[in-house]
Amino acid sequence: MQSRCLFVLVVLVSASLSAQVSPSGSVGDGKADDTAAVQKAVDAGGAVRFARGTYRLTRTVVIDLHQTGFISLNGDGVARFVMEGAGPAFHFKGTHGGTAAPKSLTPQIFERQRTPMVDGIEIVGAHAEADGIEATGTMQLTITRVAVHEARHGIHLTVRNRNVIISDCHLYHNTGIGVFYDQVDLHQSNIIGSHISYNAGGGVVTRGGGVRNLHIGTCDIESNMTPEAPPTANVLIDCTGGSTAEVSIVGCTIQHNPSPGAANVRFIGSSKPDDDTQWGHLSITANVLSDVEVNIDLQHVRGAVITGNTFGGGFEHDLRVTNCSNIAIGSNTFDRNPPYYRGERAVAKGGLVFRDCRDITLTGMHIDGVRTHPAAVQIEDGDTFNISGCTILDSDGTGLLLKNVSNSLITGCLIADRRPERAAAPSIRVEGGQANTFANNKLAHDSETVPAAAK
Repeated sequence: MQSRCLFVLVVLVSASLSAQVSPSGSVGDGKADDTAAVQKAVDAGGAVRFARGTYRLTRTVVIDLHQTGFISLNGDGVARFVMEGAGPAFHFKGTHGGTAAPKSLTPQIFERQRTPMVDGIEIVGAHAEADGIEATGTMQLTITRVAVHEARHGIHLTVRNRNVIISDCHLYHNTGIGVFYDQVDLHQSNIIGSHISYNAGGGVVTRGGGVRNLHIGTCDIESNMTPEAPPTANVLIDCTGGSTAEVSIVGCTIQHNPSPGAANVRFIGSSKPDDDTQWGHLSITANVLSDVEVNIDLQHVRGAVITGNTFGGGFEHDLRVTNCSNIAIGSNTFDRNPPYYRGERAVAKGGLVFRDCRDITLTGMHIDGVRTHPAAVQIEDGDTFNISGCTILDSDGTGLLLKNVSNSLITGCLIADRRPERAAAPSIRVEGGQANTFANNKLAHDSETVPAAAK
């Protein structure tokens, strides 16, 4: 008898904490305006579970976390929301203005606002300025198993948030950005196991603001650019007007679409034009990167590690590094695997270029088949490069070009072009510079040194 009473009590408590939106009648039939009904259900707070149906929204459903208290939205994968108005389908608004440190959290955050959740819903944009989900002032927002397509931005993070998790989501074919860090102050965010593709304005994009501890792992991030839109990237970190640092990109496939000016990963580390700022603390590890104009493009970055990745199909370059320092690059393959270089990819050049960089370590890289560039690895106006244990094979032009590079060490590298039809270009070419050391390199052809005055 006691256990039966306990069971009844649990059921009653569960029912009192949930609001069920039914597709019957005028709600969820894909015809009626369901905005008011959905807003009413959300205002009740608790666990809001949407039954199977198509819910039309003509304005944003606002989740005022201070008013609603704890809340979760759940559609079990069968609830579709068609956003026919401008702005996000759902906007979570909290009041958290502190950091993630426990001492900075006001009591009301954990008493009423912590960990708002969205799970198992689909949002379809039906307006040119319709977005999926926006979050402002939240603590521990968790978005899982959510699909957003045909909208503008998929997930839009604004003003200030802390501890955001985005997992197992599909952000597909939107006109704007998949996950947009929009001038936001946000520390601690994870994007995990998600499919982010065909978003014309970029896949994961940070612009300005103050972002730290951004972790992107085991995602497929693909073709988030178009020739009709301004140049962007599958992952774009743009510190202009702000700063982003402590970024980790691990175990992803990042690829596709050679739109002009596009990249797979682009990190712009300067806060203001013409200053010396170099934001960074960037780790790019164990990813597959291919089939764009530039696979990785680093500008004004200090402190980056790029290791254990496979590169291919860089139409202009596989790696381009400009005005950077304290970069370690090792144990990557930059390959020209024949089955992948047919059709439009046949003209992909590949290759690595460093301009105006210093304090760079290149170790254990394998580079094969660079086309049409003056060299497979071009280093221009550099200082303090340590290049060791690299293999450079069958590339047009010189294997390694040092132009106005000083105080550098090149040891233990293997550079060869085994194609009998190729003219014998020098394996290493040095133009200008001073105080460089070369030792224990195995070269198929001689090196060439050109005095600075003969450049």
